Parts: sequence; structure tokens; C-alpha cells
Amino acid sequence: MAIDMTRCYGCQTCAAACKVANNLPKDLVYNRVLTIGGTSNDCAAGSYPDCTLDFLPMQCQHCDNPSCLNVCPTGATQKREDGIVWVDNELCIGCESCIKACPYEGVRTLIANEPEYYLDVVVGEFDAPTHKAGTVEKCTFCHNLIDRGEVPACMQLCPARARYWGDLDDPESDVSKYLATREAVVLQEEDGTGPKVSYIR
Repeated sequence: MAIDMTRCYGCQTCAAACKVANNLPKDLVYNRVLTIGGTSNDCAAGSYPDCTLDFLPMQCQHCDNPSCLNVCPTGATQKREDGIVWVDNELCIGCESCIKACPYEGVRTLIANEPEYYLDVVVGEFDAPTHKAGTVEKCTFCHNLIDRGEVPACMQLCPARARYWGDLDDPESDVSKYLATREAVVLQEEDGTGPKVSYIR
């Protein structure tokens, strides 16, 4: 995935779309939009009149060499052939090893107690993931949608069209074409995890 930070205006639609599509319980988010440098969310950085308001959409980086993978004692954290990193909640014991190993703070969450929901009805995709107490969850790049030939929910509803998706190994994919014309960075490259989410500034 590539995210154009010059187009993102912090509307949180990606976070809301993700929450609904995946029927996420209260207090669980896969996608967050952080405010860069501000004292709190949606607060500008700097001092008047030299203020800036910039946003950083943040989720699992689906690393090429994920630090969470090798520390998982049960094999719950897995990497698919297409590079998507996910957690099998049938194998997860909630030990939090993956959370501690991940250099990207806040992209994995332990569901400590029985999940509670805002609504009395199930929402989202018919094949949305199940959520269990005592397990760790994270962004899956909506692999259920990907397997059906669709794009992740966060990208579907982005009003600024700030997100691009596709196969990075295919030069004809949308994301490859987009990145070929832009200067992109990845987060914390020095950690050696090989994140697969690129940011355009």
C-alpha cells in the first residue's frame, strides 16, 4: 500500500470504514490517523503564526521481515504468500510477544476481555474476522476482500484518494505505477523489518 500524506486531511474515514467492515469491538482499531507534532489529535504543531497540521495514517506495516513472526510461540502470527501478515486467533494465546517485538507502536492490540460492541447486530462484511478474548489482533489488509479481488476497506472510502493498493512486484499494478512517479519513504527503515506501506510526503 502507498499512502499520499499530501492528500490526507485527517478525516478518519479510513479508520471508520475499517471498524465497520471488520465488525471491530469497542476500543479496538486496526487503522488510526495520527496528528504529527500536535499536542493531541487534530491540534496543530508549532506556534502561531507558524503552525502546521499534518496527518499520519497508521496500521500494521505488513513487513517483509516481520519481527512479530519469529517471536510468536504458537505460530499464530503468519505471513501469506502475497506478503500479508495476519494472526490466527485459534492459535493465539494472547502472550503479547508480537506486540513487544513490533517496532510500530499501537498497531497490534490484545483483546483482554470478552469483546463488547456498540450495536446489538453484526455489521460489516459477511466474512469479517471473528474476535476472541485473550487474543491479539491487527490490520489484515482486509485479506478477505483481497481474496475476492477487491481492495481494503480503508481505501474504498477514502474521499481524498490518498491510498493506493496492489502488487508491488507487478510493475503494472496501480501502486507500482504510482510509486514510480513519486518519492516515497517507509517508517523506521533502520529496524530492518522491510515495511510494505510506503508514504509520500
